[in-house]
Amino acid sequence: MERPIEEAAKPGFRFMRLAPLAVILFAAVAFFGLGLNRYVTLDTLRDNREALQAYVAANPVVAPAAFIAVYALSTALSLPLGALLTLTGGFLFGTLLGTGLVVAGATLGATILFIAVKAGLADALRASAGEALARMEKGFAANAFSYLLFLRLVPVFPFFIVNVVPAFLGVSLATFVVATFVGIIPGSFVYASVGNGLGALFDKGLEPDLGIIFNWDILIPILGLAVLALIPVAVRAWSGRKT
Repeated sequence: MERPIEEAAKPGFRFMRLAPLAVILFAAVAFFGLGLNRYVTLDTLRDNREALQAYVAANPVVAPAAFIAVYALSTALSLPLGALLTLTGGFLFGTLLGTGLVVAGATLGATILFIAVKAGLADALRASAGEALARMEKGFAANAFSYLLFLRLVPVFPFFIVNVVPAFLGVSLATFVVATFVGIIPGSFVYASVGNGLGALFDKGLEPDLGIIFNWDILIPILGLAVLALIPVAVRAWSGRKT
């Protein structure tokens, strides 16, 4: 009598595990379906900058919290708004505070998506992929923090991809959160500093250079940090060969 009850409960349990991911997907589709992306632009920021700056000045606690919430929601939904929101953070809160708020919001949103994917899809993928994924998971897990930190530091990997893939490779929540938090600081600082100067650009009728992070004087130090992140991997590999 117990086995049919267990089998009947499985679909509901699986649905509950998939529910957060379904909500995220539905919200992301609704965002574009309702055309809300048309309102999240640099032009909107420029046209409403005085009202936004006045709100931030009048709400020194609520405004930063609201910004973190908006950034986290955008990241969890994998909306392509990271650069714009980071510029906005620098514009409204300054380089240092803006960077901190961006890192907090992005880490929170990435963690929400990571948990949703890991809970809803990781087990099913692991079961269908079999030994191939298990071997990849084992190799990644041995140096999970270093690999994930490298992926966060190098600005050529799409942010949402790096949020999802570790969920399939057995990365722990703590490792994901810490590596994400640390790894996104340099890039966030660069864009927040650009955002801090948006007012002057708006006054001149100019737009910021969003490709600034690929300038060699900025990219080389970030790539240097990425290489440093892989040193533990190289040391372990070298030690393993010696033994």
